Amino acid sequence: MPALAAVTAAAAAIAVLILSGTGASAQPAPVGLGTAANFSVLAGSTVTNTGDSFLAQSLGVHPGNTATGFPPGTVAGEIHLADGVAQQAKDDLTTAYNNAAGRTPFTPLAAELGGATLTPGVYRIGAAQLTGTLTLNSQGDPAAVFIFQIASTLTTAPNSSVVFINGASPCNVYWQVGSSATIGTGTRFMGNILAATSITMNTGATLQGRALAQTGAVTLDTNTINAPVCLQPTGTPTNTPTGTPTGQPTGTPTGTPTGTPTGQPTGTPTGTPTGTPTGTPTGTPTGTPTGTPTGTPTGTPTGTPTGTSAPSRTALPVTGSSGGSARIPVLTAVGSIAVATGAALLLLYRRRTSES
Repeated sequence: MPALAAVTAAAAAIAVLILSGTGASAQPAPVGLGTAANFSVLAGSTVTNTGDSFLAQSLGVHPGNTATGFPPGTVAGEIHLADGVAQQAKDDLTTAYNNAAGRTPFTPLAAELGGATLTPGVYRIGAAQLTGTLTLNSQGDPAAVFIFQIASTLTTAPNSSVVFINGASPCNVYWQVGSSATIGTGTRFMGNILAATSITMNTGATLQGRALAQTGAVTLDTNTINAPVCLQPTGTPTNTPTGTPTGQPTGTPTGTPTGTPTGQPTGTPTGTPTGTPTGTPTGTPTGTPTGTPTGTPTGTPTGTPTGTSAPSRTALPVTGSSGGSARIPVLTAVGSIAVATGAALLLLYRRRTSES
C-alpha cells in the first residue's frame, strides 16, 4: 500500500507538469529580431502621430510610405519609408513573429493578466486583457525570457503596468499578437509587441520596447518609446577569465628579467675603467718632463758663455804690443802732407781760373 501511494503521487505530479507546461517552458531561448531590433516603430501601411511623441530608435514603414506627425514627434534614430532598409526590417519581423508563435511547450493562461506573477516561460492566451499590474519574476536570471502567444487581441486598461522583479529585462519579453494591440491611456508597458495587423498607443502611454506591426498602421498620441535594456549574464564570466590570465603572465616575466640584468652590468664596468686610466697617465708624464728640462738648460748655458766671450773681443791690445804703436806718428805725418798738398793744388787751380 505505501508503494502504491508513492507511485500515485508521482503520477499526479507528472500530470500537473504536463498540463501546465511550466517545467518544460521554464527557460526558452530569446526570439531573434534581426534588423527589426533597430526600430522603435515598424508599420506595414503608415505611422500617424499626435503630440510630442518620442522614439528612441528608428521609424520604418513598408510597403507603405507615409509617416505623419514628425514633428511635433521626435525620432532619435532614422526614418525609412518604403526603402530597402525598411523592407529588410519587415522581413526580419515576419521571421521573428513566426518564431514566437511556434514556440512549445507553453502554459495556458486566463485572459486577465492583472494581478498575476509569472516566471520565465512560454504562455498562450486567447485574447489578453491587462487591468492593473502584471509582475514578471526572472528568479535571479537577468536573461530570463517571457513569450506571450496571443491568438487575437491585446488590450490594456488605463494606467495599467507591467513590472519586473529579480532582474528581468524588457529586452527578452515578446508579445506575439494575432491581430491588433491597444495600449490604454497612461499605461506603462514593457517588451516587444509583434502584431500581425496594427498597434495603437493611447494618450500618455509609454513603452520600454518596440511597437512592430506587420501589415497595418501604428498610431501614436504623445507617447514615449524607449529602447529596451538588455541585461545579459555574459558580463561576469567574460571579465573574470580575461582579467586574471592576462595580468599575471604579462606582469611577472617582464618586470624581473628587465630590472636585474640592466642595473648590475651597466654600473660596475662604466665606473672602474674610466676613473683609473684617465688619472694616472695624465698627471705623471706632464709634471716631470716639463719641470726638469726647462730649468737646467736655461740657467747654465746662459751665464757661462756670456762672461767668457767678452774678454775675447777686448784682447786687441795684445796685437798692438808687436809694433803697432810705432806706426801711428808715421801715418799722422803722411796725412798732414796729403792735406797740405791738396790745399796748394786747390789754390793753384783757382788762380789759373781767375787769370783766364
